[in-house]
Amino acid sequence: MRVLVVEDDRKTALFVRKALQTEGFATDVLGDGDALLETVASSHFDVVVLDIMLPGRDGLSLVRQMRERGLETPVLLLTARGEVGERVEGLNAGADDYLGKPFALAELVARVRALGRRGGDTKAVVLRLSDLTLDTVSRLARRGGQAIDLAPREYRLLEFLLRSSGRICGRMEIVEAVWDYDFDPGTNLVDVYIMRLREKLDAGRKPKLLHTVRGIGYVMKEPA
Repeated sequence: MRVLVVEDDRKTALFVRKALQTEGFATDVLGDGDALLETVASSHFDVVVLDIMLPGRDGLSLVRQMRERGLETPVLLLTARGEVGERVEGLNAGADDYLGKPFALAELVARVRALGRRGGDTKAVVLRLSDLTLDTVSRLARRGGQAIDLAPREYRLLEFLLRSSGRICGRMEIVEAVWDYDFDPGTNLVDVYIMRLREKLDAGRKPKLLHTVRGIGYVMKEPA
């Protein structure tokens, strides 16, 4: 799963990110809520962990704006105040769950995992980029109407990259999302699978959709 943590307290954000990454979740962090709406709209996340007390726009107004814009990513609100009225207000605003501070990291991880499973039905059935489509139910990929034969690991890699389209994905983030285990970071396994996938998607076709960003990772996008 891919999780976005929005928390202005750096120490708390680092603890939460480390706990989620230890459980195998790819985790991004924002220090304030200003970029939240654009980030969620442009990239796929399974869960947003959102602090209610943020500088500028607070968590309640942000989750309301998410829902008003049709962004259905499950949201776990973090709050330092435990009043019942605030909890109800958060749920009425569109949050899916809440957790009071201080909290046990094990409970946070469990709630994030539960929300990720619950939100699975909201994910797009067909992912699209240019003339490339990926049906996540039949697991069938097509480019320009032509079927593309994918091995299971190639399918998982393509799905992850399409759900992250427009965003550069680092090698270790890809490993966490596609392979689900740690391995020697010196291996070229990711590069080998990227090469195979690029051959199937882009060879003899325009525009090229799978791009290498030297020293950083890979991104799926249409050329500007």
